[in-house]
Amino acid sequence: MIKNKINILDVSELMRPELEFASKQVGQYRDYSIDSEDPIKERVRITYTEMHANQTVDYVKRKMAQWLSFDKFESTIMEVLESLNDLVDESDPDVDIPNIIHAYQTAERIRAIHPNHDWFHLVGLIHDLGKVMIFKGEPQWSVVGDTFPVGCAWGNSIVYRDTTFNGNPDTYDPRFNTKIGIYAKNCGLNNVLMSWGHDEYLYRVLLHNKTTIPRKGLHMIRFHSFYPWHSGGDYDFLCTKEDLEMKKWVLEFNKFDLYTKGGTIPDIEELKPYYQSLIDKYIPGLVKW
Repeated sequence: MIKNKINILDVSELMRPELEFASKQVGQYRDYSIDSEDPIKERVRITYTEMHANQTVDYVKRKMAQWLSFDKFESTIMEVLESLNDLVDESDPDVDIPNIIHAYQTAERIRAIHPNHDWFHLVGLIHDLGKVMIFKGEPQWSVVGDTFPVGCAWGNSIVYRDTTFNGNPDTYDPRFNTKIGIYAKNCGLNNVLMSWGHDEYLYRVLLHNKTTIPRKGLHMIRFHSFYPWHSGGDYDFLCTKEDLEMKKWVLEFNKFDLYTKGGTIPDIEELKPYYQSLIDKYIPGLVKW
């Protein structure tokens, strides 16, 4: 049973254009239409094309072996957050600003709507910290963008699905290209290999460093980019009842992650003391990455 339950909008409410904190019409977000004359859209298309060609079962296993030894560096959460001031996400069609601004926008809107759940505020702030891998040599296509399972057929709602997986060898491998692939029905998302990216990496970093963020917050971090599941209607056949219950929390987080993009830029220096106090509470000191 989930304790301290917060109000959760159902999916139909999430699509309401009158969401008071959306900076533009809801239908204008996540526009993945192809326009070679638009530099942002073309940047996004190229990033996903490389991602979908290279994210294979073998690739994911190699990246997990590489990154989940947690021996790359040690740093505080705030230091990694501040490094995102130098990062623009090349997979995102909605923003062309440093990722640190998006982090504070997300956190502050969550704080305004859910003032009594400080762990939720922190999740909003740190959810993209796994993108630090970019500064350690990973290409953006291996870190950012929507995630999806490898080892089974590509879900119908994956962006650019029909044009970008032709170069991926798993597309033609009979072990991996059926609906269920290497999995069993209702095996649970914890037993599914996801395309490698910042979601899974940060989730694993937090577990390794013994965070006290609640389980529902960790699910928000782990699956916030899994749009083909939480918003596209795919992959429920892999889920347990707990996964489907946790989807509500991921969707609750998603509306803040998505619809605050392009909004008011917060005063980061003024906000730092509050968020440092949350870091000290839930994931203090040096963190092994």
